[in-house]
Amino acid sequence: MRFIIVTGLSGAGKTEATKSLEDIGYFCVDNLPPKLIPKLAEACSGGNIEKAALVIDIRGGVFFDDLFESLMYLKKSEFEYEILFLDSSDEILVKRFKEARRSHPLSPEGRVINGINAERKKLREVKDRADIIIDTSKYAIRDLRGKINEYFGDAVVPEKQLSVTVLSFGFKYGIPVDSDLVFDVRFIPNPFYIPELKKYSGDDEPVKKYVLDQKETKGFITRLEDMLKFLIPNYIKEGKRQLIISIGCTGGRHRSVAIANAVHELLSNDGFDAKIEHRDISEDLHKGVKKL
Repeated sequence: MRFIIVTGLSGAGKTEATKSLEDIGYFCVDNLPPKLIPKLAEACSGGNIEKAALVIDIRGGVFFDDLFESLMYLKKSEFEYEILFLDSSDEILVKRFKEARRSHPLSPEGRVINGINAERKKLREVKDRADIIIDTSKYAIRDLRGKINEYFGDAVVPEKQLSVTVLSFGFKYGIPVDSDLVFDVRFIPNPFYIPELKKYSGDDEPVKKYVLDQKETKGFITRLEDMLKFLIPNYIKEGKRQLIISIGCTGGRHRSVAIANAVHELLSNDGFDAKIEHRDISEDLHKGVKKL
């Protein structure tokens, strides 16, 4: 049986994540007192339920403190479970609460940001224990549903397989909060300052060729590939299921995109389950930009 514990920050998307899990056949329970987790796990196992998920968060009040005791019980009983933690930036969480005209559960009479800060502190340990962390700051509902299906759907890779996402980003928009490994490629000559290349992105052949032909790029990719070939099998051995490799340049449009694509291609050719995402490739787009 696959047993998922869904938790995370209020407003980060736990409700939508639960709906998505239900859509792919999970038996879902919302806001269960953590002390009852072992009972639910035993009932699902005995009832031939193949996929189950439960939502645990700070709505449980004082009962939330029983979570780690219940997790310890599951571990001693050799009952396998996964923790999915949903996160988001403070700015986006505040915006979501204001749009919904709701107060924060930990700050019902005060500022939303105070509740968010208190909740982050309370959830720090469970986040550290999470198997999968999804940052929903830039996700629409359909994007989150896609992520849930990717990690927990029937087509998910075998249990000990690691899902690797190579993510390009721009430092001026912030480092992705769900990054496991972050690499700064701003030491590579920047196509932005070459007039005939500025209008393209790292997805386009002129920029791709310029960036990948640099000797600094070749040395970086060779060393990074060697390091990842060492790290990934060890991550798999330790049971890690998600790896976010973030590669950043200034704006996330030229160097990081070209290099992320190259790293993704190398990992795919080496047989790893690799995906590619470009977070900020469109942030600096102006009207009339030519696309090859």
